[in-house]
Amino acid sequence: MAAYPKLAAILARAKADPETIFASELVPYLVEIWLEDYARAGASSDIVQVTPDRFSYLFDVAPQRLIAAWGVSAGRHGGPRPASRMAGHPLSAGPLFHRGHAIAHTLGGGVDINLAAQRGSVNVGPFRELERRAVANPGSFYFTRWLYARAGQQTPVRVEQGLLIPGQAPDIRTFAN
Repeated sequence: MAAYPKLAAILARAKADPETIFASELVPYLVEIWLEDYARAGASSDIVQVTPDRFSYLFDVAPQRLIAAWGVSAGRHGGPRPASRMAGHPLSAGPLFHRGHAIAHTLGGGVDINLAAQRGSVNVGPFRELERRAVANPGSFYFTRWLYARAGQQTPVRVEQGLLIPGQAPDIRTFAN
């Protein structure tokens, strides 16, 4: 599991200028930790970072799996839910899994790269607490990180979820998947 020893100090500095600190310090710090942790697990190195909308994603191209997603909350997103697009997304992890959003629809998260196999009991249970807090705190930094047991595995075994509010202690939670 990754550790974030500098995170509290970065959040303390972010209180004065969140946008600048998030872009110049927070994102590079998190991405470096996530990629180092992913590499230690023996995973692929064909990784891309894309930003198709307000949120960014680390994606491993070879096994076609999501590593992390992040962005800054703009509050509640009221756009329509693309149900037909979601229904077309493969769901092969079994009946206990949902097409979970890495970034919640209520935050503006889309589909496609934003969907991962997520245990239903987590998706509609404890995962929602930080999603709701992110919606209620525009300007907060929200992320999810998807962890796999072995190289090439498609279904994450754990998911890490974080809400980072400038001037407050980091709230990072890990759930079995």
